[in-house]
Order: sequence, then structure tokens, then C-alpha cells
Amino acid sequence: MPADHGSRRAALRAALAARDLDALLVTDLVNVRYLTGFTGSNAAVLVDAADADGAEERTVICTDGRYLTQVAEQVPDLRAEIARASAAHLVESVARRTASSLAFESHVVTVDEFAAWSLLAPDTRLEPVPGLVEELRMVKDDYEVALLRAACTAADAALAVLLERGGLRPGRTEKEVGRELEALMLDHGADGISFETIVAAGAHSAIPHHRPTSAVLQRGDFVKLDFGAEVGGYHSDMTRTYILEQAADWQREVYALVARSQAAGCAALRPGAEVTAVDAAARSVIEEAGYGELFLHGLGHGVGLQIHEAPGIGKLGTGTLLDGAAVTVEPGVYFSGRGGVRIEDTLVVREQGPELLTLTTKDLTVV
Repeated sequence: MPADHGSRRAALRAALAARDLDALLVTDLVNVRYLTGFTGSNAAVLVDAADADGAEERTVICTDGRYLTQVAEQVPDLRAEIARASAAHLVESVARRTASSLAFESHVVTVDEFAAWSLLAPDTRLEPVPGLVEELRMVKDDYEVALLRAACTAADAALAVLLERGGLRPGRTEKEVGRELEALMLDHGADGISFETIVAAGAHSAIPHHRPTSAVLQRGDFVKLDFGAEVGGYHSDMTRTYILEQAADWQREVYALVARSQAAGCAALRPGAEVTAVDAAARSVIEEAGYGELFLHGLGHGVGLQIHEAPGIGKLGTGTLLDGAAVTVEPGVYFSGRGGVRIEDTLVVREQGPELLTLTTKDLTVV
């Protein structure tokens, strides 16, 4: 099932028309990929609201000569132009046709770029429009969900093998575990890793984004694994926390607390739910237990072509969840100098209830 980039551009043109915008210059390379399928390191796309679906005469992609063959293969349905300064070239083309306005992605364009474009198109009004493509990207189509599911499957399979062959045991270092887990994801179908794998043992498990070190895993440690696989440009994100060989009562108690919080957050995922309400559903469980100050971050985030994308789910988040949004739910409780627990899944928001993509058990596991 190929990606329908034409439908994505049609949705963007509708969004432009709804805002009375003539055209949008897309320079963020992730957004370029979303709209066209192009994966090169230099490109810009001009999406014109006046184009009719299926007859995109004014919509054009521009890249440089290194990608002449690649752009023809990856974007056969758009006219391609070749220029090293791709965005500036498209700004000039808009100016030549005396367009009255041009919207641009102001959240990624530098002050210097804006100044240069203003000189290239002095009679064209440059309108800052942040986050428009990102709004469209929040809702995943069937093609995107299939890739997210494949990425989650690769991560699940890698973790299963790691555990089956005793890869999580006292005497190993955090770095050794992380490297093995990353290699196993590649062995099980991943194109790459979503981010540097977090392996945090003992007191390090209380550091939310600890980077693996040569620290040796010890009997009785919490070991937190936060990792993900990338397939076709789409990322998975999962955290599981284990206990090595012997669990103390306090560890069982904090694990059960975080598990209840995570279950409450997942249950709150519904189209139309305020992101702050979803965060509150999970956070209140931890606050009522007296550990609210030890939940140090937001509940979750969107995931897709980027490991962190809209929507943000937290106390300071804005907006509501949309049907088809892919998000994480990842509460944690962290006792500084002692240890901590985080449990995280990747899910898709659905009317009938969230679709769970990361399937590794969340039951307390002593390995």
C-alpha cells in the first residue's frame, strides 16, 4: 500500500484556502517528506492553493543536482526544478508571477532567510504560518499506521529475544545491553533506531533520560529500557522497567502505582479529549498516592515521522486529541539516588478505544 502524497497535498490546499492563503513554501524536510515522499537532504516544496486535485500545475518541488535521479523516482507526480538554493529559487518564482502573498513555515525559517527572501520578492507579502503541515500530520492514515505497527513489532521482537537469551542480567553494563537491543531491532526488520536507547540501572533508573554508561547491572536493580525502532521513516517508542533477580517491597509498590497511572492515561485516550485532561487522568493517580512531585515530565507526545511531534500531552499542553492520532502514554515515578519506574506504550487514538501498538507485557517482571 503506497503512501497517498497527492491526498496529503490536497488536504493542505484545503487548509490554505480556509485561511485565505494563496500558497505555502514548505522548507522543513520532514514536512517535505510527508507531502511528497522525498528523502533527500535539500529540498523545498511550493504548494499552491489554486491547483486542482490531480492537476498540480503550480505545485512544485525543488532540490539540487545531487538528487536529480532521486527526485524523479520518489516524486514522479510533481514537477521538479533544480537549484542549490531551493527555497530561494521558489520564492523568486513566486515573485516572477507577481503573486500577492506567500505563506512560509515561520517556526523553521531563520531571520536571515526571511530577510533574503524579502529582497527576492519585495512585492510579495510573506506571511508567517507556523505548524500547518504538522497539524495535518497529527492524524495518521492507514499507510502510516501500518509503518508504525511494523516499527513497534520490531521493537517488541527485539526485546523478547533479549530477555529470552538472558541479555538482561547482573554483570552486564548498560552500554552492552543497549547495543545488543539496538542490533536486535535491526535484525527484526528495523531500518534504524528511533533514538539512542536508554538503559538505566539502579539509581540511574531515577534519571528520566539517562544515557547508558559502563555501570554494571546489579541484583535487585530496577532496569529501565526506553527504546524504539524506525521503519520506513516512522518511529516506535516503548519503555519497560524490570527488576533483576529479587524485588523489594518498595519496588513492587512503585511499579504497581505507575502501572495504574499508565492504565488510566491509556483509558483516557479518546477523540475530543483535552490533552490536559488525559495527563490529569494519569497524574492524579500518582498525586493521590503522595508522589506527584516525583512525576517529572509530561504524560506523552505524538509520534510518527519524528519521535516527538504534535500533540504534546501534559499539564501545559493545548488542544484536543483527534481520531487517528498516534501518541505515547509514559508516566513515571523517580526516587533520586534510589531508582525509578516508567512504563510507556505507543497507541493510536480511536473512537472505540485506543489501539495498542506496543504489545510487550507490562506485568511486573523479575528477570
